Order: sequence, then structure tokens, then C-alpha cells
Amino acid sequence: MRELKRRERRSPSSIRETIDEFPTINNICRVFRKIGQVLMLVAALSASGTHWLALQSVAWSTMLAENLQTSSWQTALTRTFDGKHPCCLCRQIAQDKQSEKKSDAQVESQKFDFFHVASEFVFCAPVHFYETRDSSPSSDSLTRSPSVPPPKALPA
Repeated sequence: MRELKRRERRSPSSIRETIDEFPTINNICRVFRKIGQVLMLVAALSASGTHWLALQSVAWSTMLAENLQTSSWQTALTRTFDGKHPCCLCRQIAQDKQSEKKSDAQVESQKFDFFHVASEFVFCAPVHFYETRDSSPSSDSLTRSPSVPPPKALPA
């Protein structure tokens, strides 16, 4: 009973602080916002072809590590990046890039035919016409000349 009376006496700010301690909709919204931002970043990177760069980097790193086990640093670098000794991952990446370019070219080759259709604008007067007058005093002042003459210019 005492606890209930204490709760009733608390100020609105203390109640707000108590509510803020629990997981709220704001926290859930923040999580969804972050997930949305991450998904947008992944979509933008994938649309720009960054995934190929990431895969190629993995392939080069693996090739360099394998070449360093059997040869010197300079020979391993040359053999990794000369393009004459691709690994299976490099070949697969090149093949997938080519197939992606072919599918893009097929989409671009479709031709859209647009044609212009001439249109006429016909103005039709309304069937019902009512003349209205504005009864506000400001509209009367627009049609009358000012009652006070304009100020005279000061001598220079």
C-alpha cells in the first residue's frame, strides 16, 4: 500500500526516467534504423561492383601467401600480379564478371519506341456562372484614389 502511494506522489519527470530505463520503441527503432543503414550500404557497394574488388583482394592475398611459401618476396609479388598465373578463384571472378557484363549488355540493347501524340486543349466555359462581389473594405480601397497627397521630396 505504501509503495502504491509513493508511486502516486512521484513527479512526471521521475516517471519518465523510470520508463526510459526499460527497452522502448525508441531502442527498437534505432536497431531497425541501423539495420536499414547497413543494408543500404551493402546494396550501394554491391551495385557499384565493390564485391568484385573484395573477392579479388581475397584471391590476391591467398595467391601471395601461397607464392611466398615457395619463392622469394619479389618473385611472389611478380607471380601474383602479372596475370599470367591466375588461381582458380581469379578465373572464377573473371568468368562471373564477363557473364555479368553480357547480361547488362542484353538489357541495354532493348530499344524503347516512344511516339508523340498531338493533343488539343479545349477550354469550356462553366455551365453555371455567378458574379460575386467582395464585401471586404480592402477591395474598395483598391479602386479609389488616396485621400492624402503623396509626400513631397526633400530639397537636396
